[in-house]
Amino acid sequence: MLGISRSSIYYKKVEPSEEELLLKEQLMARIDYHHTRQPYLGTRKIAKLLNREGFKVGRKLVRSLMAEMGIRAICPKPNLSKRDYKAGIVPYLLSNAVISFPNQVWSVDITYIKMAHSHMYLTAIIDWYSRKIVGWNLSDTLDTAPVIEAMKSAVESEGSPAICNSDQGPQFTSDEYKSLLKSFGIRQSMDGKSRWADNIMIERWFRSLKTEEIYVNEYNSPRELRRAISEYIEMYNNERPHQALEYHTPQAVFDSSFKAA
Repeated sequence: MLGISRSSIYYKKVEPSEEELLLKEQLMARIDYHHTRQPYLGTRKIAKLLNREGFKVGRKLVRSLMAEMGIRAICPKPNLSKRDYKAGIVPYLLSNAVISFPNQVWSVDITYIKMAHSHMYLTAIIDWYSRKIVGWNLSDTLDTAPVIEAMKSAVESEGSPAICNSDQGPQFTSDEYKSLLKSFGIRQSMDGKSRWADNIMIERWFRSLKTEEIYVNEYNSPRELRRAISEYIEMYNNERPHQALEYHTPQAVFDSSFKAA
């Protein structure tokens, strides 16, 4: 009909150029930098900061990249408790909780990690009492599988916690993740309404990792990045004294509590 080939009217996706991909990685790295330093900044302010740095970007692009990175401003939001419970949201279980022993409560979260020409996602799990990183996984995707692997590894190494807290991300509302916690006898908790600080312990650890290790180095491969994170966690758990732990290390506090029991 009309002499037009049917195949010619279908949309053909145009792959981004190397320059466009590089610009995207640069933008994501700067967004992560600003979000880590000031996690309460929203898309409007981050866009303004990026424009000051010479990037010609709008709020819409910043919002899109932050969604792709799996990050959002850490601030109270109205009606958070009205999210769809059919999607797997569960209550926050730790209001006024007294944390008095290891494996009482863990927190799990995911963060974007920049590389020289690409990026990865780090899943990490922290014990609230000792502040020990009990499990982690590095992946190039934001799906549920890396979270599952990190949790399985942590439980195999350290035993099961009574409660594990997370945000309301799709990885943590998935049937696979919820079934895994149930199989380990772990009660699931999620950040509640206007409670942006509910998972702040793991957020603070991410900030330390990035400012002390990630931002001051450059990684050309996932293998390099994985080794650097492993070495940082080893140092953090076993060598660094913490004021909140009376200047003991997370590993020492974790171990001594079990010995005392």
